Amino acid sequence: MARPSDWAPKVLTIIKSGNSAAAIAQIKVAPSVKDVKALRLLMASANMIAKHPDIDRCTLDAIDNLSGPRLHRSPPGR
Repeated sequence: MARPSDWAPKVLTIIKSGNSAAAIAQIKVAPSVKDVKALRLLMASANMIAKHPDIDRCTLDAIDNLSGPRLHRSPPGR
């Protein structure tokens, strides 16, 4: 059985420290949709979504990007 990811609590700690740029960088390379959704739940429970609209927008973008189909082909000409 897989160990639960501790990514979301770590990113929440970065957000609480006030380093939004580092938090956004971590969100952009999030491991999975599940982890980003877990971060959103933690932020909602701490009433932080309204305080950090840029991070809120970034999490929504990350969910969209991770949910989209993957291109498994190489670019033309290779």
